[in-house]
Amino acid sequence: MPDQPFPSEGAIAGSGAGGAMDLAAGEAATLERPPSALSGGPESTGPAGATPSAASAERPRSLWSDAWRDLRRNPVFVVSALIILFLLFISLWPSAIASGSPLKCDLAKAQQGSAPGHPFGYDGQGCDVYTRTVYGARTSVMVGVCATLGVAVLGSVLGALAGFFGGLWDSFLSRITDIFFAIPVVLGGLVLLSVVTGNSVWPVIGFIVLLGWPQISRIARGAVITAQQNDYVQAARALGASNSRVLLRHIAPNAVAPVIVVATIALGTYIALEATLSYLGVGLKPPSVSWGIDISAASPYIRNAPHALLWPSGALALTVLAFIMLGDAVRDALDPKLR
Repeated sequence: MPDQPFPSEGAIAGSGAGGAMDLAAGEAATLERPPSALSGGPESTGPAGATPSAASAERPRSLWSDAWRDLRRNPVFVVSALIILFLLFISLWPSAIASGSPLKCDLAKAQQGSAPGHPFGYDGQGCDVYTRTVYGARTSVMVGVCATLGVAVLGSVLGALAGFFGGLWDSFLSRITDIFFAIPVVLGGLVLLSVVTGNSVWPVIGFIVLLGWPQISRIARGAVITAQQNDYVQAARALGASNSRVLLRHIAPNAVAPVIVVATIALGTYIALEATLSYLGVGLKPPSVSWGIDISAASPYIRNAPHALLWPSGALALTVLAFIMLGDAVRDALDPKLR
């Protein structure tokens, strides 16, 4: 190694107090430099010498951002979301994948199997099973989505008001909820829808909303009661915030997650309920196209033409399963206890 010169005694002696002060000043200047300058990187223009990327990385994430990050990494959510998107697509534009008419039938081809251009065969009336299965998705998805929106809105409003104000209103709503819970759903549908003479989806949607809101109402009531006990709600009240502001700005955003989870899972149940009522003859009626109607019509021919029953039943089962899987994935993402 090359010889390194040592400082002379005069230089050491000459450093004295002044040299110590210069050394201390140099160390202080070094400590005051930003971290980027010490590492040789570009100097930051942000506050406290932090780089923009570090500032954005240290920014706290919300519950919804964490949930969306978890959902994107969940294969169950991805698969169910793709199936639901496909169902929404064929519900809006069924002619994109089915060129025929679901009402066009030929008795000469009744109960025949698959043929070129008709992969699912024909039903007992000679109608194309593939076309009717595709067009049946529109009715089922429409009933499920509209009924879920109606149930979520009505149940959330009533449950939130009951949990927020409490007292007599809470007691009254709880007794009304108990009465509706005591009504069997299928029996109630047989009684209420049997007097409907129209052939529209709206009576079925109205019936589902009428008997479905108590479940959402109880979930919303419990979520609001839990959210009221948080410190930020008490602080908002102490600052003089009105009841409407406290409910809409502070409680509702933190109590809506359980409602979304339950409504997503219930959507698949409502689709199955519509098919059940149509199968029993009190829901939708011909010439409407519905999976429940096709299942009911194909039941007598299950031995001779099982394909006419299996395809609409499989489409119904796949749709209900997709929405239930989606609801389970959303529940896992929004529940902090499962993290």
